[in-house]
Formats: sequence, structure tokens, C-alpha cells
Amino acid sequence: MRVLAGILLVVWLALGGFTGPYAGKLSEVAENDSSAFLPNSAESTQVAELQKKFQRANAIPAIVVVERSGGLTDEDRKYLADRGRGFQASPVIPAPGDNEAAQLVVLLDPAKEVRDSVLQLRDGARGAPPGLKVLVTGPAAQIADLVEAFGGIDGLLLVVAGAVVALILLVVYRSPLLPVVVLVSAVFALGLASFVVHLLAKNDVLALNGQSQGILSILVFGAATDYALLLVSRFREELRDTQDRYTAIRTAWRGTIEPIAASAGTVILGVLCLLFSDLDSNKGLGPVAAIGIGAALLTTMTFLPATLALLGRVAFWPFAPKLGSPHPETTGLWGRTADLVRRRPRAIWIVTTLVLLVGAAFLPQLKASGTAQSDVFLTEVESVAGQEVLSRHFPGGTGSPTVIVAAEGKTAEVLEKSKVDGVADVRPTGTADGLVRVEATLKDAPDSDAAVATVERIRAAVHGIGDAKVGGQTATLLDTRTTSEHDRLLIIPIVLVVIFLVLALLLRSLLAPVLLIATVVLSFAATMGVSALVFNHVFDFPGSDPVVPLFGFVFLVALGIDYNIFLMTRVREETQRLGTVEGTLRGLSLTGGVITSAGVVLAATFAALAVLPILFLTQIAFIVAFGVLLDTLLVRSLLVPALSVDIGGRIWWPSKLR
Repeated sequence: MRVLAGILLVVWLALGGFTGPYAGKLSEVAENDSSAFLPNSAESTQVAELQKKFQRANAIPAIVVVERSGGLTDEDRKYLADRGRGFQASPVIPAPGDNEAAQLVVLLDPAKEVRDSVLQLRDGARGAPPGLKVLVTGPAAQIADLVEAFGGIDGLLLVVAGAVVALILLVVYRSPLLPVVVLVSAVFALGLASFVVHLLAKNDVLALNGQSQGILSILVFGAATDYALLLVSRFREELRDTQDRYTAIRTAWRGTIEPIAASAGTVILGVLCLLFSDLDSNKGLGPVAAIGIGAALLTTMTFLPATLALLGRVAFWPFAPKLGSPHPETTGLWGRTADLVRRRPRAIWIVTTLVLLVGAAFLPQLKASGTAQSDVFLTEVESVAGQEVLSRHFPGGTGSPTVIVAAEGKTAEVLEKSKVDGVADVRPTGTADGLVRVEATLKDAPDSDAAVATVERIRAAVHGIGDAKVGGQTATLLDTRTTSEHDRLLIIPIVLVVIFLVLALLLRSLLAPVLLIATVVLSFAATMGVSALVFNHVFDFPGSDPVVPLFGFVFLVALGIDYNIFLMTRVREETQRLGTVEGTLRGLSLTGGVITSAGVVLAATFAALAVLPILFLTQIAFIVAFGVLLDTLLVRSLLVPALSVDIGGRIWWPSKLR
């Protein structure tokens, strides 16, 4: 056993040294342009493909806008014109109706690094005439600002998550050595996962964006720590009953491999359901998250037990468990909780259910129909500030036109029909291969709800005319929202079916999985209801992306089931000796502390996502953190045990276990 532990340790040290640097390289293969994630069937994607027939029509526009209160000077206009040198740029466009602003549309080559080109344009602002406000905005600038916002993922998230996990472990185990061992295990898992994801993304096997990158780091840290807590707790428990550390780790490993593997398998299968998504960004998160969970499982069940076996009781210094010492898990808070459940099971599950229903009642207040692209950022960025200047002086869609591609012979009819409410100007901009390209300038900002509604009206008006198709930035936003809503309706039922099958196989029961899934779904509904209140009335968020409820569901249901798996596998083990009622109460008292610690760790690590100034990640951080705590402290601690005790042996139906 000692030799095997030593070999595993050496292998992981070598593997960690090789794969570790890849955790800082994921930004190199991440893609943050939302248009790249739509399926080929999306109308805006088809338009983007058709635009390749028109020279430079597929370029990404950046808009340099200048503003001076009191009116622009000749020097200001000359300065703006100079910004376009070295690029394909339009003439200077003065603001209609006033002399206080002007803009320059610069077409950037998508084959080159967009962020570098935007930074080059922004660097030119340093030589602006005194008193002239100069901003770079437009689709290219939004991409650059997203890349900049996600640039802190590699370092900042790891530091925050690592610090939070270390602090919690220090409080739980009061040992300076054990947190280091668990963190090293998590770091090895992240390095391995990052290496595999980097390899697959680099070779275009999966799509990686900044959101998936951030979630990967947090998910690996949280899952690796959760699984470690379960193994470490069982190891400490066994050290009280046996002198030999190798016997203790073997028993602990055998006792935890089933629930940890089942938990990891459930999460992996749950997130892989995202492969049914039509949106490539969602589809890409599935395997990314699954790889992360798989790496966490592998390090927890190989590197960690090897290290614990070599350290033995020293790992828990200075409060090492002594042979024959009492098991504190059966006394104290969780012993009292088990006694409470024994005395009033029906009252407890009824009250906790009502509490969850109150939270779920606010679910209809969740605004998840989508947000403007400018609302993605929680801090001030130049692309948003520039769009605000544009909106004050120009039609909102200037520089980011909606594009209509149709048969060339239908040009006049397309021009006439596309002049719907919300369109400021329509004009043809080129012909190729019997097709005409028409640009419609919208009155509203291209990422606004009003602009999305205008595109819907344009599509309704021109569809059927020369096989006309409507694309552009606003159409991409519309198609992304529509696809996200479709994904949500498709994937949620698939996740529920998959998790039911896993639980039925694990617990050898049909009734218990139904009850467990029902409690977690109710917990999810309560979480989203509370989130709606917090988002609307505390943080004053403008709304949520349609994918937020989907991601929240996938993570909360999969991770919430985790804690029920940890509990119910131990309950089933104890039930075989003591019967359902006593087995449930003993299982609750034995696992209460470790599962609560695991929930707090996972909630804290997901909360670390809020340090990144991105609306989507901040909302996911709150939803998962709050939901995990709700599952850990209310559902798993009170609702599920109370239901199990009240129902009794029938909960294992159709199994004969009683």
C-alpha cells in the first residue's frame, strides 16, 4: 500500500508540473464573439455566410465617435479622419442636426486579432485635441471589452476561490496541513482539465468562451473540495476505529467511492445534456464542465488518498483523531437535528415545503427575456460609453446596420417593405452573384430591446421576397435569445430524466428518486424566485439572459442531487443494519457536518464568480451559491430526512429494503 501511494504521488507531481500551466492558457483559445455560437440554421448565421460574397461585407465594424460641447472644430474633424488611416474606414460622418459630434466607421478584418485593432484605435485618443471626448464603440469594441473583462479569469478567480476554500477548510478541520493537501488536489484537477479543454478547443472539437472558462475553474475547485471533504471525513472516522492508517484509507476509499462516483457521474451526465443545445456556447459548456468534474473525481480518488495514506494522522495535526475516541458526528448539532426529525417528521417536511413554495411564488417576476449587449458589463467600459454618445447624436443603429440579403431583382420591393417603424434609413450597398445587400439603419441602439423588435418587424415584412434573409448584430442578438429559449424547453426535461435514471440505479428504488428530484426542483424554483427579488429590487439588474435559468437549473439540480446522493447512499447503508427510520437518522447525523461543509465550500467558490464584472456570471454566482446553501441547509438537512422518516420503508419501493 505504501509503495502504491508513493507511485501515485510521484505520477501526479509529474503530471501536475506538465498540465498546471494550461490553467493560465485557456484565454488563448476562448472565443467571445456571440455570432460564432449560433447554429447554421439561424437566419443571422445564413446571412453572415451569404455576406462573404460581398467584398469586405463580413468585416467587423468599430466606430470612433468624438464629441465636444459647443461644437467641433476643424482640428477635431481632421483628428478623427486621421484615426482611419491604415484601416478601411468611411469618411467622417457629422451628427445630423448639431455640430457637437461626428463618427468614423472602421471595418476590421475578422481574420486578424480584433482586440489588438481596437486597442490601436483607442491608443490614438491620447493625441486628441484638448477637450475632445474620443471613444471607440461598435461590435468590434464590445468584443474587445469582453476579452478584457474575461482577462482576469486565469489569475483573479483562482486566487479568490483558493483563498475561500483554504479559509473554510482551516475552520472545519483546524489543521494547517490538510487545506494545503486538498488545495493541491484541486489545483492538479484544474491543470488536468485545462490541458484537455485547451487541446480540444485548439483543435475546434469544442467551443470555449470566457463564461465557460470561468465556470470551469469554479466548478473544478468546488467539486474537488466537496469530494475531498467526503473522503477526508470518512478517513478521520475510520482512524477512530483502527490504528493502521492504510486500513483506514482503504475502508474510507471503499465507503466513499460509490457516492462520490455517483455524484460525479450525475453532474457529468447532467451537464452533458447541454450537448442537445442548438447554441454552440451552451453546447461547449457541457463537455468543458464534464471534463472538469471528471478531473476532480480522478484526483480525489487517486492523488488525495495516496497523500492521506502517507501522512496518516499527521494530516489532521494538531487535532489528530485518536484510536477509540468518540465519534463527534453523532452528537452536537447534527445529533440534535436527527432527534428533531425523529420527533416531528411530518411537521418538518410540511413547514419546509411551505417555505420553499413561498420562495417559488416569486418565480414569475424573473426577467429572463434577454438584456442589451451593453448591459453585459457591470463596470463602465468604453464601448458602452461610446454607444451612449452615439445615441445622443445619431440614429442608434448607425455603424451597426441590420443587413438584408435578397435576390437582386427584388431590390426595389425589399427597400420598400423594409421601411418599417424603427428604421431610420435603408439603402442598397452592393450586388454579387445575383444577390443584393441592403443595409437598414435602426433608430435605436443595435443591442436594445427596441432594435430587436424592429428586426422582428423587418423579417415579417421582407420574408418571402426573393428569399430575403435578415442578419447583422441585432439579428444575431434576436436569434441568440430565441435559440436560448428553445434550449431551455428542450434540455430541462432531458436533465430530469437522466438524473432519475441515475438515482434509480444507485438507490435501487423508484419512489426515492422521484421524491429527491421533486425536492430539488422545488428548491430550484424557490432559488429562482428569491433571485428574481434580489435582481429586481436589491441589485437593480436590467434583466437576465434566457440562458441564465437553464444554467442555473443544470447546475443546481445536478449539484443539489449531489448532497442528496451523499446523504441517501449513507442512509441506505445504515438502513441495511438498522432499518429505514434509524438508518435515516444515523445517516443524517454522520453526514451532516461534512455535507454542510461541502455545501458552504461550493457556495463560496461559485460566489467568487461575482468578482468578474459580467452580469451573466454575477447572476449565476448568486443563483448557484444561494441554491446550494438552500439545498444543503434546508432540503438535505430537514426536508429529505423528514420525508424518509415519515414514509418509512416504503420509500425504497419496489425494493424489499425496509
